[in-house]
Amino acid sequence: MNLCPRANFYQRFEWADVNRGSLGHRTHFLLAERGDEIVGVLPLVRVRSRIFGDVMSSMPFVNFGGPAGVDDAVESALVVAAVAHADAVRCDYLQLRSTRAFEGFEVSTDKVSMTVTLDADPEAVMKGFTTKHRTNIRRAQKNELTVRAGGAELMDDFYHTLSLSWQRLGTPLYRRSYFDDIVRRFAGDVRIFVAYHAGAPVATAFNGEFRGTVEGMWAGVAPLGQELQPNYVLYWEMIRDACERGLHHFHLGRSTKDSGAMHFKERWSAQPQQLYWNYHLVRAKQIPQLNPDNPKYAKAIQLWQRLPLGVLRVIGPPLARLIP
Repeated sequence: MNLCPRANFYQRFEWADVNRGSLGHRTHFLLAERGDEIVGVLPLVRVRSRIFGDVMSSMPFVNFGGPAGVDDAVESALVVAAVAHADAVRCDYLQLRSTRAFEGFEVSTDKVSMTVTLDADPEAVMKGFTTKHRTNIRRAQKNELTVRAGGAELMDDFYHTLSLSWQRLGTPLYRRSYFDDIVRRFAGDVRIFVAYHAGAPVATAFNGEFRGTVEGMWAGVAPLGQELQPNYVLYWEMIRDACERGLHHFHLGRSTKDSGAMHFKERWSAQPQQLYWNYHLVRAKQIPQLNPDNPKYAKAIQLWQRLPLGVLRVIGPPLARLIP
């Protein structure tokens, strides 16, 4: 992967063990070789359920994936092999979440990746924000918030805060063991942040790191912490931390175009990069609409928001692992 210009964090081999071991899915890593050298990789995960169908995806559960090759020819060969594999196993469809559109695929362009360019001096990044945004950060900093960065030692507070946040959103959450597995397998390449007020966690984020880039994967705010505006402090501390440790870019995660999340990330001088959800339909007749904005999921989301957290922690993980 070190020779592949478009390689990303989500194509690392460790994800096969995570998706197979923690979520129970069949995983496949397609490899391209020239002579004795591996020149490309395309990770695939098969997610099968009666509710959401039979999906072959690269990569589900995370921001994106797709092929990584030393050149376009290698990546094209990997895509051809993925199509052949999907056709052979007769899944509903193959989905390649990529920074590229591939010929012959139906493509959705609803998603973008929001990226902040960092600087060795974090104050140089701060100066690039609007006056209003800098004022919002300073106002939130007066709310007696502190931020800790670390790893497994912060998992309790991370998972509790994310559980509360996703309950408010009406979204099922994975088992804690899924996040534990990622921390264990990626060792020093993941970093957890937690914002506290009066000793209680009020906001959190879980990031990966690859080739000088921070990958924002999961984040959330506890409902009772909303009025403190902790994300202003949390995001600034994450950016400052990345600058001081010599990282060059911060992907704040993917967003739906023109969504509230996208506009919030724009305040941090994040620039959008188009993402392409490439679909090869096998048994499916049309591109699926598996997103929370789909009206057919509205009642389920409303019900989920009303259920007790203890119940959600039992019924949520078996459902979350089936939503690619």
